[in-house]
Amino acid sequence: MVTAQRPSALITGGGTGIGAACAERLAGMGFDVILAGRRFEPLAQVAARIGAAASTLILDVADADAVSAALAHLPQLDVVINNAGGALGLAPISEADDEQWRAMFEVNVLGTVHIVRAALPLLRRSPRATIIDISSTAGEIVYEGGAGYAVAKHGTSVISETLRLELSGTHIRVTDIRPGMVATDGFALTRFGGDAERAASVYAGVDRPLVADDVAACVEFVVGLPQHVNIDVLTVRPVAQAAQHKTHRGPIDWQTG
Repeated sequence: MVTAQRPSALITGGGTGIGAACAERLAGMGFDVILAGRRFEPLAQVAARIGAAASTLILDVADADAVSAALAHLPQLDVVINNAGGALGLAPISEADDEQWRAMFEVNVLGTVHIVRAALPLLRRSPRATIIDISSTAGEIVYEGGAGYAVAKHGTSVISETLRLELSGTHIRVTDIRPGMVATDGFALTRFGGDAERAASVYAGVDRPLVADDVAACVEFVVGLPQHVNIDVLTVRPVAQAAQHKTHRGPIDWQTG
């Protein structure tokens, strides 16, 4: 049950992966967390782990009217984490699937716009107002087969950059977090239509790819800074991924002691 006495955070895509990890981190900081997503079961599972600080909200961020209606009922909002997104397919542009591109654009770009637009009236009243957009290093550097996802995630980053300019002179912080390779249960599996073997190959031989909680730790850091401190862009990769196009596959000589 979300209360009015504690700060509150809305996390889209809050039932799995990075979104779920962010919810657990923010709850640990004393936030009430609103887990938003399209499927009730994963949201309920995360909420059960967190306990009384968590509530669920069935929401498709691509539906502008549904977003407006849902957020209109919130009494307050202090932090928004635009995490809903994802990649579909790895086809070259010559074989691009229009529906996959459209779906990626609607969630990663329009979904972010819908949430921000509906949340801003609430955020303007919050002393801790912070918007965090989870984009990707794919939005910075393209790769074969990744054009649709790169376009969508570049769009997410552009929203962050533009919003920061448009909110200049207000107290609202806007941060764009750009993860590199993150091994989560669903990302690659969704991209490859449930092909578990192909999904596993993405991380094959990579010594310690990022996990969802690594990105959530970055979110926790950003949110916990004094309100006058804004992290414009935070790019985070595993040590094994030196750049978007340079990933070491094999053991790394981690030192101990």
